[in-house]
Parts: sequence; C-alpha cells; structure tokens
Amino acid sequence: MSEALGILKAGAAELGLTLSPDQLEQLMAYLVLIQKWNKVYNLTAVRDPQEMVTHHLLDSLTAIAPLVRHTQGQPAKVLDVGSGGGLPGIVLAICRPELDVNCVDTVGKKAAFIQQVAATLKLPKLRGIHARVETLTRPFDVICCRAFASLPDFVNWSRSALAGQGVWMAMKGKHPLGEIDALPADVKVFHVEPLKVPGLDVERCLVWMRPSVTA
Repeated sequence: MSEALGILKAGAAELGLTLSPDQLEQLMAYLVLIQKWNKVYNLTAVRDPQEMVTHHLLDSLTAIAPLVRHTQGQPAKVLDVGSGGGLPGIVLAICRPELDVNCVDTVGKKAAFIQQVAATLKLPKLRGIHARVETLTRPFDVICCRAFASLPDFVNWSRSALAGQGVWMAMKGKHPLGEIDALPADVKVFHVEPLKVPGLDVERCLVWMRPSVTA
C-alpha cells in the first residue's frame, strides 16, 4: 500500500490540497475497509489498490476545493445521494471535518458499510442512511452525487431534502449538455467547472444547480 499512499500524496498535492498525516492515514484506512468489505458486499469493481486511489480517492478529492469555495470553509450539512461505498461522501467527511455528511443509499449493506467506516475511522459527523432519497425531508445545504443518475432525476428525487438556500453539486463525466437541457424549468445551472483527476486521462466536470427564484 506504500505505492498507493505515494500516488495519493502526489495527487492531493497536484490538486492543491493540504492533507494532514492523519487524514492521509484515514483515506488509506478507508481503502483497506473497502477491500475487506468488497469481498462480501461488492462495493466496487475496482480491485487494485493503486487504481482505487486514482479512480475513487483522487476522483472524489477533485470536489473538495470547489465545495470549500462554496461553503467558504463554514459548517454545512451535505447529503451524498446514491453514495454506494461512500464516494464522495466519506472522502468529504475525512478531508473537511466541519461538514456534517450524510450518505444515503437504497442498499442496506452499503449504508451499513458507511456506518462501519464512521465508527472505525472515528468520524462523528458521518452517517450512512438506508432509504430512498425521495423520503428525506431534513434540509441539506449541499446535495451531491457522483455517477448516480441523470441530472433531472437527481434533482427531482432529492428536491424535498434541499434547504431553502441549498444547492446541488453533481460530479459528472463529459459536459452533460443534454441532461442540462432536460432539467425542470425551475432548476438553473449556475456553474459548470471542468475537473482534472491526477493520473486519469478522462473528462470530468462538476455541475452546480439551484432552484430558480420565481417572482
């Protein structure tokens, strides 16, 4: 795992992130937990530790700086929809302890895994929720997803959980022009930013949305 740690350190530096030794250790411990639980729960198709660093950790870490720009480093309630094995939610919880991160998934075993990670890595503000996102009504400041669903489905399903001044943050591959065009009329995209994942030659972007203000 030392090579994987080296890739993680270099990638975080390339992203301009300052991670403490404890945070790096927690991220690597999270990978170990994924590998352990993967044998039973099928959390990810990626098995190689070095690939897991780039495809999972670094990919999720690209959202940190944009999110911090939005929250200005202040406490915020974040909902990660369709979190699966906890990406990007667990990575956000490790790297930004001021965030209250809830990861919701319809698969009970995946929500249980996130609870296990929270307990093992001592992340008191991380929670796994076994539910359909449509049933959640607690208001969240930021609702995020990574490779979850189309943008219209994402916003429609999670709308009841969005705080009054809340925003949606969707991690996508190529610029999803068709999905943006299909958004409900009362949802506006206010920013699309390209993301560069260290070690991955792929297109990534972050789509920011909010309900439009009606007169």
